[in-house]
Amino acid sequence: MSASVAPLIEQVVDTERYPLFQPDSAAWLAAVEDVRADLARDGCSVLTDFVRPTYHDTLRGEGTDLAPRAHYDVELVNAYNIPCDRAEAELPDDHPARLTLRRRNAFVARDHIPTDALIHRIYTDVHVQRFLAACFGLDEIHELADPLAALVLNVVRPGMDHPWHFDTNEFAVSLLTQAPESGGAFEYCPGIRSEDEENFADVRAVLTGERRDLVRRLTLRTGDLQLFRGRFALHRVTPVEGGSERHTAIFAYSARPGVVGSVARTRQLFGRVTEAHLAAEGRTVRGDRLLD
Repeated sequence: MSASVAPLIEQVVDTERYPLFQPDSAAWLAAVEDVRADLARDGCSVLTDFVRPTYHDTLRGEGTDLAPRAHYDVELVNAYNIPCDRAEAELPDDHPARLTLRRRNAFVARDHIPTDALIHRIYTDVHVQRFLAACFGLDEIHELADPLAALVLNVVRPGMDHPWHFDTNEFAVSLLTQAPESGGAFEYCPGIRSEDEENFADVRAVLTGERRDLVRRLTLRTGDLQLFRGRFALHRVTPVEGGSERHTAIFAYSARPGVVGSVARTRQLFGRVTEAHLAAEGRTVRGDRLLD
């Protein structure tokens, strides 16, 4: 990393609360332990104003410039991101994967995000990565090798939402760069499934609205960084209301290097694939046997 990047990150990130440059200090250890406790209890931790308020307008401006590059494709999906026709043909009538949802959000791919954008600099910064790895209890984390999905801007327009789903990665990191005027809340069901148990009954009950007691709700603000165990937590973004879009930078990391998304999922999200996706097809390795 060049010498000019570290001072910028130190200015952008609230390093008094989140001491990225002081590993193993008392303040670092306290911040990491707070996040670990949140993740163990709730499967989710929010680092409020991770990006200092003085840079919130910069985040919003970057999102406004990038949003027109998003790929939009309204389609029917299910919570497991498997083909709906496959679910209908292969799964029992009461299986939650047979409940269809309408995906109405969009993604700006990494190759459309300038390397000097704040979200790109934060995502690739080694101090940020070291801190996040410690929060997840890992020795290190790696940027996805995926040329499109490693870093994206998620765009949810007014009247649209991001339906219930599970993540393919065990953990996710996201930064809200523009909060909507209203709506657009993050809802999740922590630990609704595990590596060994799909718990289809409760998943279906949440999807049909019968088990609202399993759902927690967060209203995130611009500059908030969210760490989340989305592999085991059903989650969604509720419909955005008002006149402004909801923008979220999604930082995709993995515990192992060289991770590239599948051809089908990549085409679904971005409307295209690259040679890297074609070359990696069939070599995906999962740490569990869950449906998606």
